[in-house]
Amino acid sequence: MDSGTRNVSARTGRRGVRTTVRLAGTAISVAALVGLTPAVADAAPHRPSNSQIAGARASADAVAARIGALQDKIDAAEGAVAAKQADAAIALDEYQSTHEAFVAAKKKSDAAAAASAKATADVGVARDEVVAFARRSYMDGSTYSGAAALITSANPSELIQRAALLEAAGTHRSDVLDTVTVLQGRAKAAETVARETLASADALQTRAADAMATAQAAETSARQQAAALVTQKTQLQSQLTAAKAELVHLIGARAAADRAAQMVRPAAGPPPVSVPPAPSGNQNHAGDGNASAAQIAIDAAMAYRGTPYAWGGGGSDGPGPGLPPDRGVIGFDCSGLTQYAYARAGIWIPRNSRAQYADLPKVSSNDLRPGDLVFWATNPSDPGTIHHVAIYLGNDRVVQAPESGDVVKDSPMWWRGYAGAVRPTG
Repeated sequence: MDSGTRNVSARTGRRGVRTTVRLAGTAISVAALVGLTPAVADAAPHRPSNSQIAGARASADAVAARIGALQDKIDAAEGAVAAKQADAAIALDEYQSTHEAFVAAKKKSDAAAAASAKATADVGVARDEVVAFARRSYMDGSTYSGAAALITSANPSELIQRAALLEAAGTHRSDVLDTVTVLQGRAKAAETVARETLASADALQTRAADAMATAQAAETSARQQAAALVTQKTQLQSQLTAAKAELVHLIGARAAADRAAQMVRPAAGPPPVSVPPAPSGNQNHAGDGNASAAQIAIDAAMAYRGTPYAWGGGGSDGPGPGLPPDRGVIGFDCSGLTQYAYARAGIWIPRNSRAQYADLPKVSSNDLRPGDLVFWATNPSDPGTIHHVAIYLGNDRVVQAPESGDVVKDSPMWWRGYAGAVRPTG
């Protein structure tokens, strides 16, 4: 074969190869678009049949549905753990509130007992005076020795003087008896108050103990479910990864990514315009507040970043030991951190999150400022279900003590379950 013939054959061969590659590539592209596997595309360099297209689509849809179901299982498991944790936080809040009421009742009871003891002592003193008066009367030989004094007067002038003195003495005797009567009534009333306040304190102590038991059981259950979730998620995630790889094999990486994007649930975006705070307690709208105090509170909380979360731990004095099952952990829970932060700013706020929300003036979501306290609830319209509080930092970030196993940290603001905000003003 001469050189010219060889060149023509070579060019023809190259065109044939390019044509074959182009056809195969087109077939694979079509197969990816309709859901055929690359293997089917290689075997069919022509347009796939309707049955092949339908079969490929059905396979891809089945895998996509399996991916969605697996993701739903993971989301449901995470949601169940979050609900358990919220229930435990609400129960802890109930305990803290009841315990705080018990402490106040105990102080009142102690004060009432002291008042009762003093009133009883005063009655004893007054009775001693009555006894002394009776003793003097007996020694004088009469309960009314004044008669002899009048009879033995030397003259009318002395008689008048002695009569005046005796009248004063009689008035004093009457006053002593009246005082005893008054003090006896006062002592009885004080004893009644002491008994009632002690009973109230005892009842609150019993309620607090019951609330603690409930809270501990809820927290223990939540932690057990969270631990189980780790294993469950590992298994589900493995299945999810395999299903995604299968989808890529069926329809290609780009088409699989598009499918995955369609299945992703939208993340919580910015808050709706002007979310009003749920009604509770103090309905006053917060004023401008004290920016300097707010910054002191923020700095105080931020200084403890990295400090362990301690269930029931911390308060106005700083980090403290957690309650069982966090015994031995020194740190803060969510409301312990916020109370401490504002104590550093010279502003007292209650110890638990529901009371913090109820006691302080409210802020709309479109008026949030650094230092405001933001709250989340299982039912955002019901403040009784508030279970978490954090300090707003601005720029859609908060500083918080999140949950057991975590630490104090600054985090992105989230709006799912958002119940409202308050502004501590002192």
